[in-house]
Amino acid sequence: MSQKLSTATRREFLRRAGALVGMTAPGALPLATLLAASGQAAAQTAGDYKALVCVFLNGGNDSFNTVLATDAPAWAAYQGVRNQVPDSIALLAAGTLPDASAAAGSPARLGGVLPLTLAGRSLAVHPLLGGLANNFNISKRLAVLANVGPLVQPTSKAQYASIGHPKPAKLFSHNDQQNLWQALSPEGARSGWGGRMADRLMSDNSRAMFTAISASGASVWLAGQTARQYQVSTNGAIRIGSGNSLFGSTAGFAAMQQIMRNSRGTHVLEHDHADVVARSVDAEVQLSSALPAASDGAWGTAPSTGSYNADTDPLLRYTSAITGNATTNPLARQLQMVARCIAARGTLGMKRQVFFVNLGGFDTHDNQNRNHADLMARLDHGLSYFDRTLVSMGAAPLVTTFTASDFGRTFTSNGDGTDHGWGSHQFVMGGAVRSGLYGDWPTLGAKNSANNDFDSSTDQLRNGALLPTTSVEQMGATLARWMGVSDSQALEIFPNLANFDVSKRHLGFLSAPA
Repeated sequence: MSQKLSTATRREFLRRAGALVGMTAPGALPLATLLAASGQAAAQTAGDYKALVCVFLNGGNDSFNTVLATDAPAWAAYQGVRNQVPDSIALLAAGTLPDASAAAGSPARLGGVLPLTLAGRSLAVHPLLGGLANNFNISKRLAVLANVGPLVQPTSKAQYASIGHPKPAKLFSHNDQQNLWQALSPEGARSGWGGRMADRLMSDNSRAMFTAISASGASVWLAGQTARQYQVSTNGAIRIGSGNSLFGSTAGFAAMQQIMRNSRGTHVLEHDHADVVARSVDAEVQLSSALPAASDGAWGTAPSTGSYNADTDPLLRYTSAITGNATTNPLARQLQMVARCIAARGTLGMKRQVFFVNLGGFDTHDNQNRNHADLMARLDHGLSYFDRTLVSMGAAPLVTTFTASDFGRTFTSNGDGTDHGWGSHQFVMGGAVRSGLYGDWPTLGAKNSANNDFDSSTDQLRNGALLPTTSVEQMGATLARWMGVSDSQALEIFPNLANFDVSKRHLGFLSAPA
């Protein structure tokens, strides 16, 4: 290099290179990777802790029934399109009492939508999002992002109709749109924007392997160029093998691990496999020893007798909108694991972390009333549980949680469900959140039965799907800045961000970085 690095930059380079070596076998790092570390050495050094949690709603959430405008014109358009026979999917007006004799999940059984306290705008949320409504109205730790979706650049309805205007690839496809939300590229992408953030932030951590953690299997959102996602189960770190003995012998189990983690041959794949095993064994030991007990009162319920059982913990159970029974919430179980990892931050020496959890079932092509109601109950319980947990831990200002989904769904119904759309409304939750509505709320129109389009709305396409007015990259860049990513690094992480006006690249829903 033609210029010498400053003392601080050299120190950061060495720290980042050390973090990379800690994730890879000694001597296995190519020179290019180490040089990349020097290019990132100027990344902000964290003096505190911050975490980002992605809650992915797998299948495409119907945001029209999640957050609703209730002013007279919008409500009339909503009721006119969704209140149809034979199975209306239109929710009822605020203040409507639930009818316990109505079918499970039906609008009558649910009662009216729940108003949000917001100056200059009349909004409400699904009747089963009471916890989130309270968080928005009272606790002020929740924001709504209106009409977000993948965009190459700002796009009007006329531009969308133009063949030459750049548009995201393979719209309305589950796999591709999941990848566009998480990686900003269609299916086949190898790194996501959460992982690319981790690339730039992991040098702040003593144990870089725990920078990007998934509690719900592999996620492209967490995959970085150098950062590797670490997967945990809802019970904790995943161990190679079962238990800690082999044929009843702990010594035998230890010997087996030693064999697996060392290579006797010279083939590069054999060495790589041994390195992966060694890293997994070491990481499991480190995380297992650092994690506090699941029964800790901050996030669990200690049993009066016997051992802890998450499936019977009342804190992790929600009331099913279909059966009316208390049932274990898989989202809450994942978020409990995230809370335990956050609690271990001091022991592990973590300053910046990104987490991924998942709630499936949102592909509501049919039976939407029952299914979507139950999903809203799970989402409300899971996020409310996590918010209370973070408050009890004193960590609410340190953690920002946001929702994402493949896409929103169509405004029109296919009979008793909805089909694939584009733009959607999302939630952002945390102690650093500036509660309110962000982005441009869409104008809802009436359906033109001749062409199945919504000619009276500049924001709706065929079947009423929303044309996004805020990009995933604007949303992500706002989150990244709060985490300590510089504006120049954000342009590397979010390749289309440069296509948006500088004044609109950050949406303002988070307090300024410390």
